[in-house]
Amino acid sequence: MSASDALSQLQSAGRYALELEAVSRHFGALVALVDINLTVQAGERRAVLGSNGAGKTTLFNTITGDFPPTTGRIRLFGEDVTDIPVHERIRRGLRRTYQISLLFGGLSVIDNIYLACCGVSRRRFSLRRPLPDDASMELAETLLNAVHLQDVRRTPVAGLSHGQQRQLEIALALAGAPRLILFDEPAAGLSPAERAELVEILQALPEHIGYIIIEHDMDVALQVAQRVTMMHNGRIFREGAPDEIENDPEVQELYLGSGHD
Repeated sequence: MSASDALSQLQSAGRYALELEAVSRHFGALVALVDINLTVQAGERRAVLGSNGAGKTTLFNTITGDFPPTTGRIRLFGEDVTDIPVHERIRRGLRRTYQISLLFGGLSVIDNIYLACCGVSRRRFSLRRPLPDDASMELAETLLNAVHLQDVRRTPVAGLSHGQQRQLEIALALAGAPRLILFDEPAAGLSPAERAELVEILQALPEHIGYIIIEHDMDVALQVAQRVTMMHNGRIFREGAPDEIENDPEVQELYLGSGHD
């Protein structure tokens, strides 16, 4: 069965990639998330937007297990993962990128990707050098091409531009057959040309890989998302298709300001 057929079966069966049921997160007296109910279909591309302090990153940290919910339940592909640790969620196909790069600056681009592929393989603790037919190296080369970094494959990561480092982070997130990826502001600090390349990379991802993207750049988010969730003060404020969100007067006033055209 192809990945496309498997995705169609999941969607037709009504099985969600992610379900949040009445999820709240408190930090002492600070209430960061309030009664979040959210469903994301298998293979869906979702954008989560909102101003600073809206609760977007806390939402990601709760989904990954870094900040378990104070109340509520979280399901990943139908399985209750509310009390499951971070590494077990990764084994179930969840991946994440971060606002701050977590890369090996002294290693080359291909070595970073290769290590990520080894880390999710059965022989991840092997110290042997890769053989010509090493499956992890073959996958690393495929991911290298997917994120448009062929020309800098042997360049140390410390020598990459900010945009290239963001592209590399996407490659690392793709290692090990992910089913749902959380992208935390991947366009932050990118030039217009780099943003355009990021959009191209995200749009070209295999359709069975769903993702949720937190992004301040609304133009980027609306190009790569099929559905948009707006957050405000730790709550879901509005949900809809990209064009509905873009043209919503309350969204424009709250998130974009009155100067939005």
